[in-house]
Amino acid sequence: MRRKTLRPILLLSALASTVFFGGCAGRSTPPPTTPVEKPHAAPPAAKPPAAAPVAAPVAAPAAKPPAIPVSDKLFAEGRTALQEGGHERALELFSAASREEPGHAGVAREFDGALLALKKNGDAAYAQGKSEDAGKRWMGTLRFLAHPAAHPRDYPFTRTEVRSKVDRLSASLMEKALLEYRKGNLQAAIAEWKTILSYDPAHDDAARSLQTATKQLETLKKMPPGK
Repeated sequence: MRRKTLRPILLLSALASTVFFGGCAGRSTPPPTTPVEKPHAAPPAAKPPAAAPVAAPVAAPAAKPPAIPVSDKLFAEGRTALQEGGHERALELFSAASREEPGHAGVAREFDGALLALKKNGDAAYAQGKSEDAGKRWMGTLRFLAHPAAHPRDYPFTRTEVRSKVDRLSASLMEKALLEYRKGNLQAAIAEWKTILSYDPAHDDAARSLQTATKQLETLKKMPPGK
């Protein structure tokens, strides 16, 4: 009876030992774990240096038109004066252009026509009784007849003829002035002599007579009334 009771107890003990040691055998100590190194983050890439600002292209200055020669400017002004009827002024400007550029083509083309028109206008003024205008235009004609751009051989008049016109006009005005002077009309006489000198400042007789009459007139103005 006792033997039967011990056998189950031994079996249970053996089984328990097996389970215990078997469990222990299965619990082996895990190997120590090596810490995993975290991958080092690469340093951020260096930024490339900022590019220098590109300057805006500077526009090239506009090309200046070629300068107009002084002679051409003077000639253009002369043409304008000619179109406005200022023949003597036009001739003065043409002469200036010719001094800047001897042989200027425009001056050579326009000079003769302007000079002929000036003399013709003098004739017209005389016919209208405008002695001062006639004298000035005839004297202007004489002055420009000697210009290198003039071709007097082709003109319908000569220097001598124009000079004679001036002399006859001056003689006529001198006669009128002396007539007024003898009458005691000093102011009327002075006006005639001044007309002569307006176109011919070198007229000696008119200059002397004007001086004499002017002094007499000043003396008369200083005298008390009634004398």
